[in-house]
Amino acid sequence: MGLAALALSAALASGPAVAQAPSAGALAEETARAESRADELPVAAFYQAAQQQPTWHSAKQVEALVRALKTLRSDGLVPADYLKGSLKDYPQDYLEADGGARPLEAAFAQSRDDAEARAAFDVRATRALLLALDHLQRGRLDPEKQVPGWETARAERRYSMARVVDAVNDADIEQALSLARPELPAYGALREALKTYRALGGQTNAPLVPSDEALRRGNEGDAVTALRRRLAYWGMPEVLPGDPAAYARIDAEAPDLRRFDAELETAVKRFQRRHLLDEDGVVGGKTRRALNASVRSRVDALRVNLERARWMQPVIAREPGVWVDIAGYRMHYTRPGGARWSSRVIVGRSGRETPVLHSAITHLTVNPTWTVPPTIWREDVLPRLRRGASGYLNRRNMQVVGPDGARLDPASIDWQAPGNVMLRQSAGPSNPLGRMVVRFPNSQLIYLHDTPSRGLFNRDRRALSSGCVRVEGVRELVRMLLEDTGSRHRLGTLLQRSQSDLNVTLPERIPVALVYLTAWPDEAGEVTFRPDIYRRDDALLRAL
Repeated sequence: MGLAALALSAALASGPAVAQAPSAGALAEETARAESRADELPVAAFYQAAQQQPTWHSAKQVEALVRALKTLRSDGLVPADYLKGSLKDYPQDYLEADGGARPLEAAFAQSRDDAEARAAFDVRATRALLLALDHLQRGRLDPEKQVPGWETARAERRYSMARVVDAVNDADIEQALSLARPELPAYGALREALKTYRALGGQTNAPLVPSDEALRRGNEGDAVTALRRRLAYWGMPEVLPGDPAAYARIDAEAPDLRRFDAELETAVKRFQRRHLLDEDGVVGGKTRRALNASVRSRVDALRVNLERARWMQPVIAREPGVWVDIAGYRMHYTRPGGARWSSRVIVGRSGRETPVLHSAITHLTVNPTWTVPPTIWREDVLPRLRRGASGYLNRRNMQVVGPDGARLDPASIDWQAPGNVMLRQSAGPSNPLGRMVVRFPNSQLIYLHDTPSRGLFNRDRRALSSGCVRVEGVRELVRMLLEDTGSRHRLGTLLQRSQSDLNVTLPERIPVALVYLTAWPDEAGEVTFRPDIYRRDDALLRAL
């Protein structure tokens, strides 16, 4: 038993036979004091479910609480955050200088504050548990303070307080935590991955893959041996066949380890898939960097994304719905019957980042015109117009329009100080929005759309846009949205229309979420790691 649990057990073990039980007044005072704290934990609701009675009666309960709080490490949380202040610091008054614990009699004997002290402890133990429940269900941090533009309210507390009290009475605190822990399969996969990678940290490290040249099928040498050992280290033991004792033997004794064969190429492709790399089976610079990454970097990524999963629990649970995985460069649509459609996407580049947001698709636009957004206008287009407006506008089939939408003569505009004018590009094959736009309310003017530059979807890193999301196969997405919402419109008929900016309202709204995740399970349940394209992980890790 740890020091905190030992001290607390001593403070509780003898129970009411030695120490006076907290009076209703003392417990009420401590509850009111706890409710006034800034973290707004539902302490009063807990004691209401407990019939306004103290609940922490035995050493068994305290030991179960300390054990359960330590399991939060597998959620990427820090157990000391719950023990410290709530539990660890409280019993210090009852510890001998040699680190042993006084019995309850010595701590509270003949003390007129006995009942008040017991009440204070009961509430502090309750607060430790409620804080853990809150962090599991709603996130340790407030996403509004961590994510630019976050507009979704934090998750509501959905666990039954009566069941929490029952778990405390039964000394089954693990059961209490399970009431709040996200039930999402993805969350469970991240937790298991965190355990796996932490276990890797306790193993002897494998040699790094040398950076002399790319490795591919047909190569032989020590670098291939290092590659095999590195892949095995990351959980692919199949690349080191035979007796594990042969792994470190020289080539004369284990010649097959030096040869880059078809099986090794397959393993490299699997590793590349897990790290969102081009699956070519060649160990180039990007693959080598992923292979040589530290275990600590993977543990940190998993901790950060477990927190993101806790924030997004109510969003992810909404189905059917559209889900844009920004850092994963993928879009997923879960249809009403449960069928799932996925596609590659292009997202905002650094400095023009696609925001995290949650909304609902309301309508579509066929044959869209494109009005240049303010950031692109200010930073990209206006400097070019100042170098020669007429040529730029003619090449792109653009018109200058005023605030009322009326067309203006470009020659009449002072491009050094153009005032309140806009540029609008006509619908057509060169329009950046292509033939289709999928729209949803949001304050940042973000939407999903088609593109004439379809070759860009073949790149493995697709942070290329100015913020909006280009969807490969967007016409298929639109067809399904029309069908799944019971629209009377059909895609083929709409595409035959020549009308520009043809808006089609969906009979039903479809939830949409744009999320930023740098570690997440793929459709097979295997956790993949993605580049932190917007460099957000470090700040979130520090906050955790």
